Amino acid sequence: MALDPGTYKTTIWCGATWERTFTWRVDGTLVNWTGYTAKLQVKQYLNDASVLTLTSGSGITLGGSAGTIAVVMSSALTGAVTPGEYLYDLEVTNGTSTYRVLEGKFTFDGQVTI
Repeated sequence: MALDPGTYKTTIWCGATWERTFTWRVDGTLVNWTGYTAKLQVKQYLNDASVLTLTSGSGITLGGSAGTIAVVMSSALTGAVTPGEYLYDLEVTNGTSTYRVLEGKFTFDGQVTI
């Protein structure tokens, strides 16, 4: 399977739940994520420690033959991140091959109501 990572940039509001579902196709055919696991890490700078990590079953749900990857950051997770701009990527693996499917920047916007 040949996948080039997509780029996605968005704002996430600290202290609010953030949810997105992405659908992957290769040459018009849905990608089957059955047998894969996923991991997403958020870092302020490339070589920093992760400030937020999601994995399959813990914030990431792979949709099997539907080709979807659902990502959910709870309000507790987003509320623990210091406002600012961060790098992230999302990778999937089947134990043999690893693919970066999404990358970009998240801007975490501070919250007033606590």
